[in-house]
Amino acid sequence: MSGNALNRTNAWAMVKRRARRAGLSNLISNHTFRGTGMTNFLENGGDLEIAQEIAGHADVRTTKLYDGSKHEAIKSEIERIRF
Repeated sequence: MSGNALNRTNAWAMVKRRARRAGLSNLISNHTFRGTGMTNFLENGGDLEIAQEIAGHADVRTTKLYDGSKHEAIKSEIERIRF
């Protein structure tokens, strides 16, 4: 809002402050939103290579770390357990 660039330390502090005010976990960080965004993009048919480009990753293996869709498969298998 001031015309000055927002450095990463101030961005991190802003996210933490707003999460705390909203009553959210203190574990939320900028990467929480980055991971959620990448997962959402990929789950909705986004291409892994495009996600890599958006994220600015040099190696696609790094982008795959943000792909939460593989966790859904595990979750669906765990839900088969009956007590």
